[in-house]
Amino acid sequence: MEIEVIAAKRDLQGTGASRRLRHAGKVPGIVYGGEAGPVQIELDHNALYHALRKEAFHASVLTLNVDGAKESVLLRDSQWHPYKQQVLHIDFQRVVKGQMIHVKVPLHFVNAETCPGVKTGGGKPHHLFTELDVQCLPGNLPEFIEVDIGKLEVGGAIHANELVMPKGVELVAHLKAENPAVASVNAPKVSVVEEPAETPAAPAEPKE
Repeated sequence: MEIEVIAAKRDLQGTGASRRLRHAGKVPGIVYGGEAGPVQIELDHNALYHALRKEAFHASVLTLNVDGAKESVLLRDSQWHPYKQQVLHIDFQRVVKGQMIHVKVPLHFVNAETCPGVKTGGGKPHHLFTELDVQCLPGNLPEFIEVDIGKLEVGGAIHANELVMPKGVELVAHLKAENPAVASVNAPKVSVVEEPAETPAAPAEPKE
């Protein structure tokens, strides 16, 4: 699936120019990397905001269209207003054909409801990671990596090196070495019911 991002070059730079752009419904940004120099760009805020809400936008090779000139890029950073739903700045990195890329790819967890630890053991699935760093050639970049937890028992876990990686995709070196657990099934919580304290019997009144 090709995702195209429409942008335009911007000549004016600095805090004041960026503020005016934002007031006009635009987002300042930059594209860098590869053999060309950095280029300052501007994008429509609403279109970019909705694109950023889609998972695939964060883990895909994007087609950046700057004034009609297209190039392949990766989303590298987005800066947001601390409390408004407003994108303040966006960074893209050029993709060079034939060169490995490092990207965070989202994890999709499947078969949680049918795994023994949940279905018969009463456990609860726990996602320890939502994405992992991988390296691959641009053409092999997957939209997500599937994590099948269908065989986990209570107390069991699946680790990074056990995942079935798409063809041409591998974990970055430090994840291979650390091999962290990415999902587990926790034992069900046992609720303790406290017995009410016994009220001492009132002393019998003396008979007259």
